[in-house]
Amino acid sequence: MSRPPLAKEKIIDAYVSMLCEEGERAATMEATAAKAGVSKGGLLYHFASKEMLAQGVIDGLLRTHEDDLRLMESAPEGPATYFVRTSTVIGGELDRYFLAVLRLAQGGHEPSVKALEDVQEGWLNLIRREVKDKYAAEAIMLIGEGLYYQTSMPGSWSTGTFGKDLDHLLKQVERLKNGN
Repeated sequence: MSRPPLAKEKIIDAYVSMLCEEGERAATMEATAAKAGVSKGGLLYHFASKEMLAQGVIDGLLRTHEDDLRLMESAPEGPATYFVRTSTVIGGELDRYFLAVLRLAQGGHEPSVKALEDVQEGWLNLIRREVKDKYAAEAIMLIGEGLYYQTSMPGSWSTGTFGKDLDHLLKQVERLKNGN
C-alpha cells in the first residue's frame, strides 16, 4: 500500500502552521499529525523523529531562500532594492518557512540557528556585490530587516510611517547604493 504523494508535504505544511501560529512547544508530533489529517503512524512513516520533521522545515526554508536569491540576483532594480521592497511581503511561502525556523531557533534548535545565519548571509552577500561600501550594504540590510519586523507586527504599528511611504525609503536605498 503506497502513501498519497502529498502526505509528506501536508505534514510539513501542518508543522509550519503549528510553529507559526502556536509556537514550538505546541507543535508536537501528535498535534502535527492531527492538523495534517494523518495518523501518527503516517507521520512517523515520513518523519521518524521530531528532528527529521524540523529538518524538513529547514530544507523548505533553504529551498525557498534559493528561489528568492535567484529572483533577487536577476531583479531589474538590483538586489538591494529588491531586498528592501520584498521585506514588506508577509504570509508568503518564504515568510512562513522563515518564521517557522525562527520559532525552532528560539527554542534552542542549533540547526535552525545555522540555517537562519545562512539565509541572512546569502541576502547580505548579494547586497554587498552590488553595494561596494560595506557599511552602506549593512545599512540596507538593516532597513529591510526593520521593514520586515514592522510589517509583521500586529496592530496599527504594522501600517506605520515606513510601510506607507515605501517609495521614499527606496529612494534612500538608491542613495546608499550610489554612495550619496
